[in-house]
Amino acid sequence: MTESVHNPDQYMYDFMQILTHGRKKVGLLIGAGGPVGINVAAESEAHKPLIPDMKGLMNIVLDTLEGDNLQAFKSIMSERNTENIEYILSHIRSLASVIGNAEVHGLNGAGYDCLSDKVCKVIKEVVNKDLPKGDNPYSQLISWVNGIKRDHAVEIFTTNYDLLFEEAMERVRTPYFDGFSGSKVAFFDPSTISNNDLPSRWIRLWKLHGSINWAKNENHEIVRGSGEREGTMVYPSHVKYDQTQAAPYSSLFERLKVFLLEPDSVLIAIGFSFADMHVTAKIKECLSANPTSALLAFQYNTLDSEFYSVELAKSTPNVSVYCRDGAVINGISALWKIGDDPTKNWRLIRGEYWGGDKFLLGDFVKFAPFLAKSGGSRGIVSNHDTNDIGEKDGI
Repeated sequence: MTESVHNPDQYMYDFMQILTHGRKKVGLLIGAGGPVGINVAAESEAHKPLIPDMKGLMNIVLDTLEGDNLQAFKSIMSERNTENIEYILSHIRSLASVIGNAEVHGLNGAGYDCLSDKVCKVIKEVVNKDLPKGDNPYSQLISWVNGIKRDHAVEIFTTNYDLLFEEAMERVRTPYFDGFSGSKVAFFDPSTISNNDLPSRWIRLWKLHGSINWAKNENHEIVRGSGEREGTMVYPSHVKYDQTQAAPYSSLFERLKVFLLEPDSVLIAIGFSFADMHVTAKIKECLSANPTSALLAFQYNTLDSEFYSVELAKSTPNVSVYCRDGAVINGISALWKIGDDPTKNWRLIRGEYWGGDKFLLGDFVKFAPFLAKSGGSRGIVSNHDTNDIGEKDGI
């Protein structure tokens, strides 16, 4: 029996056609893995992420809490036998809503409300970071968007609360729309999201879980301001699904649905684990309903470690998952194996996505410059009809 393999050269050759083809409807889905790879440590120090992952966030929360709050937090960690901040924050909120004046681990309902607020404040402080000066993955990604004249606007969907994309676009004066209108206190305008009739050079930025510069005004309406007030974010917890059913989140998820149901749309995911089941379920539902759309997921770890994305790809043929050691394409999971060069001098291009017998583009720091260099400046001659890419080649 012949063992299946996937040739990364074939799929990256075709992926470059998508990147340089201005008539495609292209969207990006960026998760927490994006800023993790950006190193802000001094040259001689160990890697320090611009914004840490969930494990790093947990350590910061533990270092920040004090007294009864710290004791209650640690007690819940021990009781639930977990170090997952999502589970712990969910349990804290559950206790706050049900125990009233009774005490659990030294805190009553009001105490757990206070603890929840303290944890959320830490999260906001941690993600409120500026981009490094000079070249960086976010600026490189925006460079790719700006480098090609497009028939359709690029739509960026992100579950991150930070302002890194906003900063990257404003540095180079790239216009964008995020669903808000106004100046002093911008208001959310769902009708503009539905119409989506701004010029194609305007990037659409859809923050599915909110942002640190969102707030509620005295009428409990979501507004965008300076970020000085409490941010309106869907903080990491397993009650996120309920939180996303209210405005403006419902409008933003509807935009994700509309994008995926458009003919011949391609959603490119990077730094996203697909463990957010409310997001993954929506993606699966739409891709199953629209076989002409496609999801290309670039994952940092090996196939064995990327459970959620691999399971999605196995059950959804128009999802392709590219991992460090292999891929799932057309529902087939197999390891990578380099083949013949698809074009002359291809080895120079291969070095940008392949090294040490590993696929590199699951790292946002490698992925973004690959996009930037594909922004129309590096032409390749194709034997394929680019209108059929994805459907024909399974990418």
